[in-house]
Amino acid sequence: MRKIHPTAVISPEVEIGEDVEIGPYAVIEGNVKIGCNCKIGPFVHIQGYTEIGENTRIFTGAIIGSIPQDLKYKGEITYLRIGKNNTIREFVTINPGTSKGEETKIGDNNLIMAYCHIAHNCVIKNNVIMANYAALAGHVVVEDYAIIGGLSGVHQFCKIGKHSIIGGTSKVTMDILPYVIADGHPARPYGINVIGLKRRNFSKEKIEILENAYKIIFRSGLNTSEALKKLEQMNSYPEIQDIIEFIKSSERGIARERGK
Repeated sequence: MRKIHPTAVISPEVEIGEDVEIGPYAVIEGNVKIGCNCKIGPFVHIQGYTEIGENTRIFTGAIIGSIPQDLKYKGEITYLRIGKNNTIREFVTINPGTSKGEETKIGDNNLIMAYCHIAHNCVIKNNVIMANYAALAGHVVVEDYAIIGGLSGVHQFCKIGKHSIIGGTSKVTMDILPYVIADGHPARPYGINVIGLKRRNFSKEKIEILENAYKIIFRSGLNTSEALKKLEQMNSYPEIQDIIEFIKSSERGIARERGK
């Protein structure tokens, strides 16, 4: 059974699933689809071609699907697709894609804390945490289980690798490898995310393999091509293959240790 507050304003074309709750003064307009068991808080504004998966909670004052903050945008139909089981806290802003048919995509089980911003054409995968006031410029990719600290900013077209963690107030200007800790202005890696990997039940052996890979990339004196050749001798491990593929596909280049 739906629970829709009488002060909410909802366009007739909006599709609302079963057991959805919509709070006071929410505004939902346009080609919006809201999955079952979602909870939409007070003063939330959802618009555009936006899809929201089941069991997602959106808190007070969030603005979801408003047009991109991009001078290239000329009013084309673009999309925002949000998966299941997400928590989107107070005053978060999320924009759709910027050119005709493009999209911003958010996966499942993510926590987007208060005042975060996700710009056009971003891809947020699954089980990501963005702490308060973190902001992503356009075309950023954040892989599974990554954590972005509060007040951090990520430059457009950067990639944040899976299981990595970015320290609070960091400025990310290059790609951050999977499985590492990074921090600073600009953000630089300084080791493997050991605590995070232990919490996700990575074995001691796998963590040691990742630490060895880290040393090959950053502390062996090898250039990137030489380091990749050495890593390819270890690529029977899927985690090493993740790193190899990440480096090979990097467009902005990977962030390196400070002084390296």
